Amino acid sequence: MDPVDALNEIAYLLERERANEFKTKAFRTAAATLAAIPIDERAAQVESGTLKKTKGIGSTSYEVIVEALNGSVPSYLAEARERTAAPLASDNDVILPLLRGDLHTHSDWSDGTTSIELMVSTAKWLGREYLALTDHSPRLKIANGLTAERLRKQLAIVADINKGSTDFRLLSGIEVDILDDGALDQTDAMLDRLDIVVASVHSKLKMEASEMTDRMLAAVADTHTNVLGHATGRLVEGSRGTRPSSSFDAKAVFAACAANDVAVEINSRPERRDPPGPLIDLALAAGCLFSIDSDAHAPGHLGLLDFGAARAQAHGIPADRIVTTWPVDRLLDWAKG
Repeated sequence: MDPVDALNEIAYLLERERANEFKTKAFRTAAATLAAIPIDERAAQVESGTLKKTKGIGSTSYEVIVEALNGSVPSYLAEARERTAAPLASDNDVILPLLRGDLHTHSDWSDGTTSIELMVSTAKWLGREYLALTDHSPRLKIANGLTAERLRKQLAIVADINKGSTDFRLLSGIEVDILDDGALDQTDAMLDRLDIVVASVHSKLKMEASEMTDRMLAAVADTHTNVLGHATGRLVEGSRGTRPSSSFDAKAVFAACAANDVAVEINSRPERRDPPGPLIDLALAAGCLFSIDSDAHAPGHLGLLDFGAARAQAHGIPADRIVTTWPVDRLLDWAKG
């Protein structure tokens, strides 16, 4: 098999397992390093010993490359495939097969780990029909949020990727920070140009409930907002530790989402599981639409949609109320409506 494909698949499976980021980065780096070497020179560089000494290719990656060049499935990849063969979530036969896209993903333009192009190629490999690129907005400096100027440059790349594509669409977007007063952290002119706007709270999560409610209501009422991202901001596991849900009047916020045709995100990240189950039920009763999203920060995270789909199925959400089951034309009509 192609050794670059083998290295990237290993990285994907490790990311899907939420393995140590340094381990996955090593395989991504090796794949990029090898991809820069002409195909017809790779075997010769192995034979001469040059490849083994090449910066960016470690000992394990080198073994993977040699096995792949010799015509076999590398043992490291075979073990990773076997280890990850089981489904991520059970009871997932209804919603998961209907998912067409993902409206919340990140690239290395903000705090994602890989290029836009690699996120796109992985989404295609997984059979997605569309993917929204939603890197962070300026205020989130810790995540290298995009200024209007950087976002404008990113839009040109999105347009280039979509040229000539008939079976996949990269949607322009942003995960825009909801500011303290409920305003969105990007200019109206730039928000007007985007296909998808995910609005999320990232700061002052311990704000008083009444103030947080007003803040979220203002964001939901903004005509640019399409999706309310990870509504409570909670963390239930993972390397960042745990964090309680923020306090707000969920009934009022979800009623506003329904009235303004804003989808409530079911965030598929296992460390978030946001919203909590009772709030999913409340949003369903309020008549809300939903968006099952990966919140992917690496290609392997795109596979985490399994978890969100399982939660939606467990709570009995009808498929037609989930915007990420819709064809892209219908989705875009809704988003601009």
